[in-house]
Amino acid sequence: MHNSEKIFSDEGILVRSEGEMVALGRRLAELLEPGDVLGLVGDLGAGKTHLVQGVLEGLGASQPAASPTFALVHEHADGRLPVAHFDFYRMRAPEEALGLGWDEYLRGEMVLLVEWADRFDGGLMPPGTRWLVLTHEGEHLRRVELRA
Repeated sequence: MHNSEKIFSDEGILVRSEGEMVALGRRLAELLEPGDVLGLVGDLGAGKTHLVQGVLEGLGASQPAASPTFALVHEHADGRLPVAHFDFYRMRAPEEALGLGWDEYLRGEMVLLVEWADRFDGGLMPPGTRWLVLTHEGEHLRRVELRA
């Protein structure tokens, strides 16, 4: 994800609504390249799935983002880039991700979007992961920061 500095300042971005979070995701989609890995971190309700929805829209995926909490991974292969959307929230151990073929996903050219990526202290995430940290700043206000 090159040129991310075009979107993010050192303080991150303040997002005031779900619609703005989706719009931010669409902007991020323009910068994504095959093999990019985004780790999304934030409390419940911080906007992770809305951000993923925007990325999928921006890449032209035909299916909307569904919280993969129960399926653990959803693939979207019909946009500009193929995407695998993971949710580590319900996983109890890193071996569960490995059982889903995590290692194979890392070797491919898909964009990986991983909600709750810090669930296992980031131990599953590869070097070069871009971390998107979403924090509550008020009832409808969220801060999104990009960290390498």
